[in-house]
Formats: sequence, C-alpha cells, structure tokens
Amino acid sequence: MTPVLPSIEALKDQAKRLRTSLETSGRKIGHSQALETVAQQHGFRDWNTLRARAFSNRPKAPVNVGETVRGEYLGQPFTGRILGVGELAAADRYRITVRFDKPVDVVTFDSFSSYRQRVHCVVDGTGTSPQKTSNGQPHMRLSV
Repeated sequence: MTPVLPSIEALKDQAKRLRTSLETSGRKIGHSQALETVAQQHGFRDWNTLRARAFSNRPKAPVNVGETVRGEYLGQPFTGRILGVGELAAADRYRITVRFDKPVDVVTFDSFSSYRQRVHCVVDGTGTSPQKTSNGQPHMRLSV
C-alpha cells in the first residue's frame, strides 16, 4: 500500500520550517537544499521524485474536460459538457466550468427568471459543491 503523502504545499511548508529551524541554530541552507532534505526524510531520492509521487497520490477530479455530464444546478436538472477543470489548493476541491445543453433558470420565483448556460463552480471528488443554497442543498450535484 502506498502511504498518503502530504500536499505539495505542506511539503514546501515543511522545508521552510526546516530552513528557519536550522538558521536559528546557526546553520544556513538554501531553499532547494531544504526541499531535497524533506524528500529524503520521506524516503525519496530527491525533491522531483517526491513531488511527482505527491501529485500522483492526490484524488482524481470527478470529471474531465469534454465529458458530457448530468446533474442538478441550484435544484434544476441539467445535461451539459465540461469546458474546464482546475485543481484547487484545498484537498479534494476542483473548479469546473460547465456549459449546459439548455439554459437553466437559476431563480425560483414565478414572476422572475434568470437563465444561465455556462457556470463556474467548485466541487469535491464526488462532484458535489461544498456551497449550499438557503435550503441546505448543494449548488451543484453531478451524477458521476
């Protein structure tokens, strides 16, 4: 079983703390040397190997660019295509752009409508947004 590694950001913070700690005791090292030392502490040959493994250990995005998806956006059912996927620094969070096949009315009032055909939102690895509407439902819920 492959051990779960900290995020790249956490590993860089570890190298920064190592440098600071060594500087207070009178031993000064460069940033790259600190990164190499952190890699060796985690059992890797060098920083590049550790970095590659840390990225490969991360959860995979629930969708890919060009993929056809269906789900609910603000409680309205939709089908659409993924135009963009970006990984966020927060663990298991992805910014996605979806183009709906048919515009979705994002307003629940009978006397007013506001249609959206392209939306950007954040989802987790299950395709569900952490942001919620006033009734507690996720903004986006993909059927993955």
